[in-house]
Amino acid sequence: MAILDGQKVPNRRWRIGGLLGIGVLVNYLDRLSLSVAAPQISAELHLSPEQVGFFLSAFFWSYALLQVPAGMLLDRFGPTRIGRWGAFCWGLASTITAFAGGWAGIFAARMLLGVAEAPGFMVSSKATGYWFPRQERGFATALFDAAAKFSNVIGVPMVAFVVVGMGWRWGFALTAVLSFAYFVAFLVIYRDPSADTKLSPLERRFILEGGAQPEGVPPVSASGMLGYLLTQRKVWGLTIGFAAYGYSFYLFLTWLPGYLVQTMHMSIIKSAGFAAIPWMVATISDLFVGGWLIDRLISKGYEESKVRKSVLVCGMVLGLAVFGATQTTDPVWAIVWISIALGGLAAAAPVGWSLPSLIAPRGGVGTVGGLMNFGNNLMGAAAPIATGFIVGATGSFVNAFLLAGVILLVGIFSFVFLLGRIESIPEPR
Repeated sequence: MAILDGQKVPNRRWRIGGLLGIGVLVNYLDRLSLSVAAPQISAELHLSPEQVGFFLSAFFWSYALLQVPAGMLLDRFGPTRIGRWGAFCWGLASTITAFAGGWAGIFAARMLLGVAEAPGFMVSSKATGYWFPRQERGFATALFDAAAKFSNVIGVPMVAFVVVGMGWRWGFALTAVLSFAYFVAFLVIYRDPSADTKLSPLERRFILEGGAQPEGVPPVSASGMLGYLLTQRKVWGLTIGFAAYGYSFYLFLTWLPGYLVQTMHMSIIKSAGFAAIPWMVATISDLFVGGWLIDRLISKGYEESKVRKSVLVCGMVLGLAVFGATQTTDPVWAIVWISIALGGLAAAAPVGWSLPSLIAPRGGVGTVGGLMNFGNNLMGAAAPIATGFIVGATGSFVNAFLLAGVILLVGIFSFVFLLGRIESIPEPR
């Protein structure tokens, strides 16, 4: 319970945080629907593992390429306008996917979805920077980041039930309806703090005095800010490290159901139940380690930079448990190792997503987030394709998991030696 000048601070900011979390949840339901439907689509269209890998990655090509432009637009026009247009276009793209015909149609529709969702996560990151003081930033960021993991807990079984019972097209129809519903909610509820008439003066003071990111446009042009940030070692450390996280995260997001069907010989429904377990572990780890624990330690006086950096690096190290999954053919042990890996990565993720609003100069949060998420989702495009080729060539996921572990080692090095202290980058002149 936040107190300022002996008064209880209202919680409008947490309602906004909850809204942003729901947005990411719907966003990821759009993404994972294809991984659940992939075995059925593959059987119906007679696709090879390589072809499946390509259409699983289609979303990430357009999504990754538009991260930096979307971040620059977000810094210029703000979360309210960009968030509204983005949410509307999610629903439109999911509707088109439901009506797509053939492999090429699915590929094109998924690329369109990548365009529509490009600003989504960055809108949540920038809005959280506006709405929350630094001492609450960990849990506030974990709210929307954990939603990405929790989407697999409820989304995989839900979409699997619809796909098995009604066919894969109805799975995409379901996500289209949910996307349009979120667009209406965001349109009605979300405003930046300076424009929100329901935000009390006391809570606004609490947010600003706690170190919230100031609203407003960058002091330099969008291209000038981008050029300046590309010279900063911290930005490169964050980008490379988060790209390494993204490879493993998107490998599991796109291929985990297929891995359980192919390697562990499960049905689609059974694989959905097993796949939900590591994602539930990841959700809990995200909220309580990457969120609550960080805020708790900082409030007790521990140095903010060391706390965040320790959780970030330790979470990445736990991600190396993916190596353990290469040493077993027992589905229970496979899920245990994958749960440890995803739990560690999930603890690191909200730290990563809090960093743009913590290290960026004024007006640069969207651009830093765009650069970071560009690297993240470039790996999101590479992971499904690389995995598809490895599985197609070897008939096994062992080498695919080994590659993910090696990439994680590169990310750990980047976070330790390039990122440095978690503190603001000076504003460009």
